[in-house]
Parts: sequence; C-alpha cells; structure tokens
Amino acid sequence: MTFVVLYIAVIASIWWLYRVGWTEALKTIVSVIIPSLLIILFNIKAGRLIFKNPAVGIVSVLPTAFIIYRGSKPLVFGINSWIDRKRNEFVDSQNIVDAEVISKEET
Repeated sequence: MTFVVLYIAVIASIWWLYRVGWTEALKTIVSVIIPSLLIILFNIKAGRLIFKNPAVGIVSVLPTAFIIYRGSKPLVFGINSWIDRKRNEFVDSQNIVDAEVISKEET
C-alpha cells in the first residue's frame, strides 16, 4: 500500500513539473515535504508518550501538526526565496546575448 501511495505521489510530482515548470514545482514540493518531515520527526520523538496513552496521541495529532506546520512556514519561505534568488541570478546573467531574429521575407 505504501508503494501505491509513493507511486501516485511521484506521478503527481512529474505531472506538476510538466504543468508549471521546474522551479515552481520544486517550490511546491519543498513546501509540502519540509512540514511533513518535521511532523513525522516530532511524532517519532514523542512516540513514547503517544504509545503509553493512545488517547492522548490521537487527541494531540491535529493541534501538534498544525503548530509544526505554522512553525515551519519561515523555513519554507526562506528556501523558496533562495530558489527565486538563484533563478533570478541565472536570468539576469551577463553572459546572455540578446539576438534579434530577422525572417527571410524581410531581407
């Protein structure tokens, strides 16, 4: 079942990459992956409390996930800003030569 979910996620990522472009897809993937990893890491660390009392674990999942998601926003914003800066540096590069295309009919 895990492989099916991963397969669907990879197909969706490839489709999104085709649809919006490399940098926008990368920014979207980063904005999903980082909070998810932080939530998973927190749940692994807090697993001792969750497994001692499952009711506390079930009740605390949603608020904890929301707090971690909101807390990871500055990190995600910083990474997305870095991606934008790198893309703008590449676009504004001095090594790009502007060329004007003249069709054969105009000559």
